[in-house]
Amino acid sequence: MLRLVSLKLGRLYRYMKLAALGILAAALALNSPSLLASLQRNELAERRFLQLNKCPACWGTSWCRKFLNGQLRLESWGRLRLLDFLNVKNVYFARYGEPREGSRRVVLKRLGSARELADIDAKICRRATGRGRCDLLQALHATEFASINGDVRLLTPDVVEGWSDLVHCPSQRLLDRLVRRYAETKDSGSFLLRNLKDSERMQLLITLAFNPEPLVLQSFPSDEGWPFAKYLGACGRMVAVNYVGEELWSYFSAPWEKRVDLAWQLMEIAEQLTNNDFEFALYLLDVSFDNFAVGPRDGKVIIVDAENVLVADKRLIKQNKPENWDVWYESKFDDCDKEACLSFSKEILCTRVTVDHNYYAICQNLLSRHATWRGTSGGLLHDAPAEIAKDGRLEALLDECANPKKRYGRFQAAKELREYLGRLSNNVR
Repeated sequence: MLRLVSLKLGRLYRYMKLAALGILAAALALNSPSLLASLQRNELAERRFLQLNKCPACWGTSWCRKFLNGQLRLESWGRLRLLDFLNVKNVYFARYGEPREGSRRVVLKRLGSARELADIDAKICRRATGRGRCDLLQALHATEFASINGDVRLLTPDVVEGWSDLVHCPSQRLLDRLVRRYAETKDSGSFLLRNLKDSERMQLLITLAFNPEPLVLQSFPSDEGWPFAKYLGACGRMVAVNYVGEELWSYFSAPWEKRVDLAWQLMEIAEQLTNNDFEFALYLLDVSFDNFAVGPRDGKVIIVDAENVLVADKRLIKQNKPENWDVWYESKFDDCDKEACLSFSKEILCTRVTVDHNYYAICQNLLSRHATWRGTSGGLLHDAPAEIAKDGRLEALLDECANPKKRYGRFQAAKELREYLGRLSNNVR
């Protein structure tokens, strides 16, 4: 009964949101004589809208020709700036056209809300002048982003450590990878920082400091099998990534077989990010239904929000051998009354070789009965068929994965859960 009520609340949330959009659209149509002009205008070809004037305090310029040539157009209501108050995250859907390839859908991100982007400018000004407002481009040259000049051979850990989750505990191997795979330069492929132009170097550093999501997508690309959306390019403070599909949340009430397959894929992602041949552990610090999407054709689950990813270099940990480095670390269950809760220590994630954080995050926030989102509960695997529920094995594995009762219980439960879900969905490897 409680689960039925929660499902109804989730649907009510969606209906209310659609109704609000409908009312607002009607009001715009009745009261705005410039509505048609707004829909016909292509703001993606305007330097001001792209905030290209902020560069090199921006994300890049590799796709500026495509933007300014009108190859990208916002979809439908995305063209109406009066609706921006609903688009807090500044994420837009657009069509991108190539003469020989036709048109396809892409996702555009400013990588922050309007307030967060304004804070970036204020922080740059404070670092340079001590004041919150200034001539941004002039101030930029008085910050550490400019002081790391062309004479510096390598980007080193002591310079950028702690700037963001991505480099909370960076190794030289990780930083060389970031520079070598930096897509906002024509001379990518070199790990030497001095091979970048001054503007490119500042763009890389500002991205690393304020929102490193583009660098995660570039350094761990989908083309090599990493479970992230494909990075396409940037212009000013607008980044383009490949459109994956509907968010995971839209599958919350999908048929049982589909949800089992998605759950199995999520556990596979947790395993891949934790244990891989490159010996980089990528820990997801923000896990919710909105951070994943599902391909409409292949049904593949992809991470579409990679801002809060901490990368630990297991080779460096084994080499330096910090205290308790080889002791398995068990994440503590966080029974809070908010959505998408996670309990973790960045310092421990950076100093242990064997950590169960990703299994914990996926089980607690997405799969188990402890998962809550938009008024619903029960997780992605809610309402199992009678024979599965009667058997009790699935519920027991989910509970042990989310809130283990045995020492190292989550490690074993995660392994068995992957295998069990694989058998249920015929994805046995």
